[in-house]
Amino acid sequence: MVHKNEITVADYFTNYINAIPEDNLQEALANNTRRFRKLLKQIPHKKINYAYAEGKWTIKELLQHIIDSERVFIYRALTFVRQDPAQLPGFDENTWAITAKAPKRKWNDLVDEFKALRTSNEIFFNSLDDEQLRQTGTANNNPVSVAALGFLCAGHAAHHMRIIKERYLNEPGNDIKIRIVKKKKKKKQGTGNKKQGGKKAQGKKA
Repeated sequence: MVHKNEITVADYFTNYINAIPEDNLQEALANNTRRFRKLLKQIPHKKINYAYAEGKWTIKELLQHIIDSERVFIYRALTFVRQDPAQLPGFDENTWAITAKAPKRKWNDLVDEFKALRTSNEIFFNSLDDEQLRQTGTANNNPVSVAALGFLCAGHAAHHMRIIKERYLNEPGNDIKIRIVKKKKKKKQGTGNKKQGGKKAQGKKA
């Protein structure tokens, strides 16, 4: 078993890794899957298109972002496990969020896609031995190990779970109020960057 303190990961991913308490990758993924699926069931349908402030992603857009990011993490892991020497690029999460057109998608389809994706990803990581999990490669100009990418799948979802609970669902102990973001008429030119998690996003790549 490859422990969490043995992984190779860029410093800016540390918060995601620290968002999960488990030291075992298989347990981390299984427990995170269970917690996230439970949270998805608790989200009222009337709030899936809500954002807590103007310019923030809606819950639906957040779920699409989690799905997209996990697909990238898994592709990186597969590439490194197969010992492909290619240096993989980063991706602009804000551009992806805009072009994904999540607001047009059905909520249940997004939920089903996450469930299917995560099930496949768990099977993939469970199939790897320690040697494979310790394989490393380069993504977005930073070294990262296969095991780290598995922990990132769980940690990234856990990070956004906290944001959904605190800023979108306004759970007790948090004074942030939820308000609906009204749809604006499409402009002919310009898109503008989305922001998430209370911080201004400026072409962030992962």
